[in-house]
This record gives sequence, structure tokens and C-alpha cells, in this order.
Amino acid sequence: MSLLKLTDLGVSLGPRPILHGIDLSVSRGELVGLIGPNGAGKSTLIRSVFGLVPSVGEIAIDGRPARRLPLRERARLVALLPQEREIGWAISVEKLVALGRTPHTGFFAAAGAHDRAVVERAIRRMELDALRQRPVTELSGGEKARVLIARALAQDAPLLIADEPTAGLDPAHQIALMQSLADIAADGSAVIASLHDLGLAARWCTRLVLLDKGRIVADGPPGEVLTAERLRSVYGIEAHIEQTPQGLVLQPMAATRQG
Repeated sequence: MSLLKLTDLGVSLGPRPILHGIDLSVSRGELVGLIGPNGAGKSTLIRSVFGLVPSVGEIAIDGRPARRLPLRERARLVALLPQEREIGWAISVEKLVALGRTPHTGFFAAAGAHDRAVVERAIRRMELDALRQRPVTELSGGEKARVLIARALAQDAPLLIADEPTAGLDPAHQIALMQSLADIAADGSAVIASLHDLGLAARWCTRLVLLDKGRIVADGPPGEVLTAERLRSVYGIEAHIEQTPQGLVLQPMAATRQG
């Protein structure tokens, strides 16, 4: 069974249509890269899954209609890693990660042994043990990204959706983050990541969904989606594409159109 299934999904913001007839199914074990140029509809698609924008069509999460799911139940099934990493209050790393258990415990209930074990597992997985008592406001961008992933992992949801997770990170942190997302998917969850960096998408994702002007124009393995013709027609670029023992490598080389 698919963890996420979108059927004829459409979204309009005011009089302007943003998404048209989106059909998409995502299963456990997949790291799906959601790619496309600016304005293609990637963030709107993500927001629609969380019920943050009005939509038509069907959204099913773990086989259940999303519109019938209470917000707390939806949060048990889908975790969001937002693009924004600004954290406005100086709580410790450990306490912020523990907030991921809120859909399971509520805001005021004491954490049980299972909740504490899940939080500890998330902290260890993201290698945050040495930082657990540090205020999150004192962390670097890469460290904050790891903390927010740990919070999402503590949510223990089978589906993780990450909106531009590598934005603002240096190359080493980008690679480490994509490796973490790949590991999460390989362990049996499903991950959807909205990505602008086509090199990272080509190297790490098991599948790419290419959006353009609010429609899916390609869906499949990276080598099948990222063709020279699609890169020219959708992105307006020429790129070097090469299959290596480490995976597909893509490097944009030149713009073929302006704007």
C-alpha cells in the first residue's frame, strides 16, 4: 500500500491555478526527489499534503483520506522538515527533538519509556549526543538541520517530507543530509524531498518527479527523468550527465535561454 497517493490533485490560489491533475503514489523504501524550476508548484504540492492550502482531487495517507484525518493523526503519519531553520527560543537540543513526540503524547502528558527511547534513537542517529544540552539558537546551520531531522525522526512517522532540506548548507553538510535521508528511506520509511540542486537529486534519489507549470512532466529513475532534452525544455540548461560507479552525476554547464 502507498504511504501517499494523490489522485487528480489540483490547487488554485485565488483565481490562479497552481497544480493541475497531479497523480502521484509514494511507497516505503523510496527517496523521491521533487524537482522543477521556480514556480513549478513543488512547495504548493507539499503544503497541500498537510492541508495548508485548499485543494481538489484526492489525497490519501497510508490508505486513508487525508481530509478525514484529525490533525494529530496526520502528524503521526507524516513528518515535515521545513526549509526554514530559524528557531526563536533557546531550548536545548534534547528538548527540541523531544517535541517530535507531541503527536503521540500531547502537549502536557509526561513522556513514557517508549517516547524517551525514540528520542534517544533519533539523537544518536543524527550524532547529536555531544550537543544535547546546547541551546539550539547557538548552533550552526548544519547542526540545526540535523536537529530538525532528529525531531522529525522522533515523530516516528512512516512518511517524511523535506522542503528544500539542503538550502543554505555547505557541500559537506548537503552530502551528509542526503545520506541521512537515503538511510531513512532504506530503513523502510518513505521520503519526499523538494530539491533545486539537480546534482544532489541525481546522486541520491531513487526516483525523481519533475514538475513544470503545475504538472508532472516526468516520473521515474533519475537517469530516465534527467535527459538532455528535458533539461533544455524545462530548465533551459545544457548539462554534463554521466553514470559513474557512485551514481549519476549531473553538472549544469550553460543556460540555453534567459529568464
